[in-house]
Parts: sequence; structure tokens; C-alpha cells
Amino acid sequence: MSTRRHLAVFTTASLPWMTGTAINPLFRAAYLAKDGDREVTLVIPWLSLRDQELVYPNKIVFGSPLEHEAYVRRWIEERISFRPSFSIKFYPAKFSKELRSILPVGDITECIPDEVADVAVLEEPEHLNWYHHGRKWKNKFRRVIGVVHTNYIAYVKREKNGQAIACFMKYMNTWVTRIYCHKIIRLSGATQDLPRSVVCNVHGVNPKFLEVGKLKLKQLRNGEIAFTKGAYYIGKMVWSKGYRELLDLLSKYQSKLVGLEVDLYGSGEDSDEVRKSAELLSLAVKVHPGRDHADPLFHDYKVFINPSTTDVVCTTTAEALAMGKIVICANHPSNEFFKQFPNCRTYDSGEEFVQLTLDALAEQPAPLTDMQSHDLSWEAATERFMEAAELNLPISAEPRIHQTSKVSLPAFMRTRKLKQSLEDASVYLHQALSGLEVTRRAFGAVPKTLQPDEQLCNDLGLAPAKKKRLKLKLMT
Repeated sequence: MSTRRHLAVFTTASLPWMTGTAINPLFRAAYLAKDGDREVTLVIPWLSLRDQELVYPNKIVFGSPLEHEAYVRRWIEERISFRPSFSIKFYPAKFSKELRSILPVGDITECIPDEVADVAVLEEPEHLNWYHHGRKWKNKFRRVIGVVHTNYIAYVKREKNGQAIACFMKYMNTWVTRIYCHKIIRLSGATQDLPRSVVCNVHGVNPKFLEVGKLKLKQLRNGEIAFTKGAYYIGKMVWSKGYRELLDLLSKYQSKLVGLEVDLYGSGEDSDEVRKSAELLSLAVKVHPGRDHADPLFHDYKVFINPSTTDVVCTTTAEALAMGKIVICANHPSNEFFKQFPNCRTYDSGEEFVQLTLDALAEQPAPLTDMQSHDLSWEAATERFMEAAELNLPISAEPRIHQTSKVSLPAFMRTRKLKQSLEDASVYLHQALSGLEVTRRAFGAVPKTLQPDEQLCNDLGLAPAKKKRLKLKLMT
């Protein structure tokens, strides 16, 4: 293998689904490849036409992976100032209506040829590996880095029998990340603690938001009115995304917030209920359909209110700060990174929320410095990622240790060999369980997803599962 690193970034979603696990890995791939020192491949899910219709908004569908790739490239090229040089590959996937998630089908490690398998970046490693049945990631790749995006424990606790499900999920997440990853990066302390993990926000913001921030700073310095609107919130319109907390605060303290106007933007399963709850308030709370946060409509708002505590690191909070706005958010581990910015105001109680909101509406935001803008950028996020993942170190030329002789080993090496044997046994158990259809179904997998079906094989140009198994049998 050459000394030039190859990074394969695997993720659990893709545009046009406007979710964090589709957008952030795309930016990560673009910026990792920016300086030309690394070869980068973004590996994203391919869905059948039927699943695309369930997942993608505005009736957007793709007839082929080439069409889908063109859409993804066009989207990212419109938002960055350089031409991205990464490649894109697709793995077969299915959409689970029950989990509201895209799940891999078959062994997705096969997307990367063995001769270039160097570093695998698993965006949502627990999600990618719950039902993984295939090659062990650590055996194929020199280094496997997991980036934890989602606070799954917080979400499942809100469901029926949530405590029991959360307990099982916590164990499962620990198990699969331990056996399949060398290092885990948790975006904030809001996620569960995992083996060999560090806490570091390795996400940045779309450069377009920083451009808005520079424009607002210029207006403020020229004595112009930079912000003509009051407060707003934007996010997927489901109760778990902070809408419950926000409307409860506004309801409880509406007598102290007389005259407050708040605009809510979002689309989701709970849109109708959110709208009805907002109409019961005496305050002017208007509910609007979801829009892209980069829309000029949002440029003139001064205060962004985000009471959500289910996010790991809220992208819209970072975007609001980048645009020079004041942010009102809960004092919660998910907001720890944002506390370094003067325009981030955190509250511990409803009374504090009221006072901070009134003060923010009466004040002007603090100017965003060049260093603060850089800290929010994807350039800085990429630097943090390389350091947290320990990828700035030179590639070791030493082969992996495989003890085959009876020569006596030092104590520390015997301990390491024992740990490796235990891990191998744990992998074997996981592979055995994930290889049984009945077990997979019992734990929520989409039926018949051990191997891609005929439609997915045709779409991606893969050998049918039966031929693949015959080929492996002949090789062995």
C-alpha cells in the first residue's frame, strides 16, 4: 500500500433526504479530499425505487446510481468554493418503516477493494453494524473510525417500554462498536459512553452560513440595521426535536413574554399537533412548512431558540451562530461546544429562559471574530477530525501481530493476544446471530436483507447472491 492514505466514508443516509447523516458525511468527504493529499470515497446507500418514494421528499427519485451521484455532486458543488475530488460508491440498502431508518443489505465492506482498504470512517457505527453479517471491519481496514451522530438512547426512552429497549440498545451499541472499531468519536457528551471513545465535535457548517455572518458583521460595523425580525426555530416537526419543550415553556411563561413573536419552521409527522398547540397560546406563535435554513428568509432573524435536548450536536444551532445570531439553548452536553461563542446563551430553568429571551431581543449580537468563524468551519472540523482519529500519524510499516509459533511471549503481548481471542469470539457470536433470519427479524431487521435481492443487484450491477455464494464455494 502506498503512503497516500485512502479514506472510505460510510454513512447511513443520502441526499435528497435532508438529514444530518446525509449532509455532514458529504461535507466531510469533500473537505478530507480538498488538499489532494488523500484519496477519499464516500459510500452511501442505494434504495430501490419503492423505498426512494418512501424516503426522499418532493417526489424525487433516481433511475440509476449515476443519476443519484450527479444529484449529490451538484448539491455539494453549489455550496463550496472548490471542486470536490472524492469518488462516490453505493451499497445496497432497504428502508425500515418501523425504525424510520435506512439499513444496509449484505456485506457492505465489499464496496471497497482490498488493495485500497486503508481507513474506514463509519458514520453512525452502531447503526451500520447492528445487523452486519460479513467481513470484520478491523481485518479488512488498517484503521476503523466510528463517528457517533445520534442519541439513540434518548429517542427510544420516549417509546413504549422505552427503558427496557434503551437498556438493550445501550449494550448492543457497546458490543458492536467494541468489536468493529478501533476508535470512536462522539460529537458531544450527549451520547452514551463507548469503548475507546473521545468527545470532539468534528462537524462544521455550510460555508454559505459563514458568508451571511460576514455580511451581517459588515452591516453592524456600518451602523446599519442587520436584523429586522425577532425569534424563530427550525427543525424536523416531531415532538422529540424540541417542539414539546419550546411550547411548554411558552405556555407556562406567556404572561411574562407578552408581545413575543416566534416563528416555527418544519415539516414532520407531528406538524398538525404542533400547529394546534401553538394556536392555543396567547402569544403570536406561527407555524410554517419546513425550508432550507440557508434560505434568505432566515437571514434577518436575530434570535434562534432551540430547547431540544435529543440532538448530539445541533446543526441548525451552529448555522445560526455562523450567521451572527443570538442562540438561546438548554444547558445540556449537546450544546457544550457552542458555549465558547458569546452569542450562545444557555439556560437551566424556565425563569432563565424568559430572561435570556427578553435580553436577546433587546440587544445586538456580539460580532463574530475570524477565529470564531474558523472554529465553525469545515476546515477546522476536518483538522479536529484528523487529530481525534489519530490519522495525522504516519502509516505504520509494521505488520499486524499474528502469533503462530510456540515461542514464549512477554506478559503484555500474552494479554493482548488473550483480548484479541476474546474479541474474535465475540465477533463470531455476533456473526452467528446476525446470520440467522429469525434472529435478525426478532431484533428489527428488514426481512430478507442478508443478501441484496434481484432488484438491488440489477441496479448496482452486483452478482446475484446465489452466484456469489457459488463463487466463494469454488474459491474455497
